[in-house]
Amino acid sequence: MRPRLSFPKRHRLRRQSEFERVKRSGRLERGALLMLRVLVGESGSRFRAGFIASKKIGGAVLRNRVRRRLRETVRRHQHEIVEGAWVVTVARATAGRATYRELEDEWLRLAKRASILAL
Repeated sequence: MRPRLSFPKRHRLRRQSEFERVKRSGRLERGALLMLRVLVGESGSRFRAGFIASKKIGGAVLRNRVRRRLRETVRRHQHEIVEGAWVVTVARATAGRATYRELEDEWLRLAKRASILAL
C-alpha cells in the first residue's frame, strides 16, 4: 500500500511565533539556493514545515512559484522526514532562477546534512 502524499495546511508552520522558535532554537544548514532551519522535538508528533521567500527573489509570481516548488519537494519526501521535526526552508535570491530539480536536489542535500531524513 502506497503512503498518502497529501500535505494539508495543518502540517505547515503558520504562526510567526513558530518560525521564531525554529530560528531561535533550531539548527541552520546553508546552501547556494536555500537555507534550512531544523528543530527536532517530540518523536511522537508529526513533522511540520514552513517556507520563506523574500522580495529579494523577485516579484510575487516568482516568489509564489519558488514556494510552490519547495512545498512540492517536501510533500514528495514527507514520509522520509523524522517525526517531530519542524523545518523552515528559506529561499535565497538565487532560488528564483533555479529549476525545480535544482531546488529539490539542494533541499535533499541540506536535509541529509541536517540528519532529518530517515532513510
